[in-house]
Amino acid sequence: MTRVNLITGFLGSGKTTLLCHLLAARPQNEKWAVLVNEFGEIGIDGALLADRGATVKEIPGGCLCCVNGLPLQVGLNLLLKDKPDRLLIEPTGLGHPRRVLEILKSPVYQTWLQLNATLTLLDPRQLADPRIAANENFRDQLAAADIIIASKRDSWDTQDRQRLTEWLQQSQPPRPVRETEFGRIPLHLLDAPHQPRALPLPHHHHPDVPASGVAALRLTGGARWRRSLNQGQGYSACGWLFDGETRFDSAALLAWAQQAQVDRIKGVMRTAEGTMRINGEAKALHSETSAVSPPDSRIEVIHSQQADWNRLQSALLKCRLR
Repeated sequence: MTRVNLITGFLGSGKTTLLCHLLAARPQNEKWAVLVNEFGEIGIDGALLADRGATVKEIPGGCLCCVNGLPLQVGLNLLLKDKPDRLLIEPTGLGHPRRVLEILKSPVYQTWLQLNATLTLLDPRQLADPRIAANENFRDQLAAADIIIASKRDSWDTQDRQRLTEWLQQSQPPRPVRETEFGRIPLHLLDAPHQPRALPLPHHHHPDVPASGVAALRLTGGARWRRSLNQGQGYSACGWLFDGETRFDSAALLAWAQQAQVDRIKGVMRTAEGTMRINGEAKALHSETSAVSPPDSRIEVIHSQQADWNRLQSALLKCRLR
């Protein structure tokens, strides 16, 4: 039977970083799988989590729970064929956990899955943003938590800690809280039990099945690059996909990402020095370079307002090396 955990949290709370840490701590004798869902259609997390010892399936372009959960069930069935010991499910930061949990607890999966604790990441700095704190999905993700992971402790100040303390005092029912930085949590938290609880019905969803099914977009017809747009729940996403022959200037690309001024940005880009992984949100931008070469380059930004995508695109294209 496959042990399964839901890893939730709002945009920029640190889910991908936490997943990378968990995969690095995976026991060598265990087979793990990851089902990752993204708001945008380009599909970045699959590339960020590649080569980390687990089978990864992507469901880009919306919320796992939409359209009767069909994308989730398709992705689950594909992964369960290999009978993994553990399955980690990361819904989009704009997703609602109720329908996902209902599917995981449905009779069809009872003989296949052991549902363990839902881990919800909370960056206390988000509590200071009224737009985030009032977001339905932000509140409902926390309501679904069996364990709350208070993330990015290295970036807190005194007021952030005070806001976290006050929120925990008001939160019902009380849940265990684990403070962490850089996504480091003990592996045993994944084996904590799931506690069934009544969750509110979501009101705001993506209306459509992701157009790309359970795989990220690919280039076709000899195209060198393409752009993809998506919007819903008050947010907009724009992503770009470039072929494997395109290389970028590292310094120019990093400057572009720093100046984008968007809520969320992720990318896996081929540069002259290697592969640059970009992972950032409004408060901080992180990047690293590795020798692993992905088959293409892909980058995506998410913002709570309509951005000038054409201006961002023009600046991004100028970062390409000839």
